[in-house]
Amino acid sequence: MTGMCKIKSIAVFSGSSFGRGDTYRKAAERLGDAIGRRGISLVYGGGYKGLMGVIAESAGNHGSKVIGVLPEAMNNDKVKLKAVETELLIVPGMHERKERMYSLSDAFIAAPGGIGTIEELAEIYTWRQLGYHSKNIALYNAGGYWDPFIEMIGKGTEEGFITEEVRNVLIIESDPDRLLDRLEKERMELPEKLG
Repeated sequence: MTGMCKIKSIAVFSGSSFGRGDTYRKAAERLGDAIGRRGISLVYGGGYKGLMGVIAESAGNHGSKVIGVLPEAMNNDKVKLKAVETELLIVPGMHERKERMYSLSDAFIAAPGGIGTIEELAEIYTWRQLGYHSKNIALYNAGGYWDPFIEMIGKGTEEGFITEEVRNVLIIESDPDRLLDRLEKERMELPEKLG
């Protein structure tokens, strides 16, 4: 662990629904508030649905530039119920969406979400392992949502499929300010995977 890196923009992957109860919605608001208070630009999947919309609106209300990246197929009024973006980028498809989000961001957070969120997390984590980028990745473990994923990574490490270094590169926090502090302060080096 070395150095400190000022994060200017951060991609947040999260659900397009709210989940059960108020736990995740409130946690999403706290994350958006924390990002906004620090003046970090938010990059997210675009639109106003679910936790994605809550984080975007909250970050924007607290001073963040909000950049939405939306695939052409989702560029409709059902997704864009309310404009919360400072800038909305329309791309051809899902692959281009992720590629654009990744290139615009200095770090990544996976908040609670569904299959899409899990897929985005798994891809960016894999890219980190392979050395395609060296940006920090965090799980926003609100309400213990990511506990089963954390257990799975632990099992993979225990069984020899995931190295300790790769397991430890993932930052895990349930408090948004601690999470953002760690994203800025921690710099983990990984051994060459393909060397």
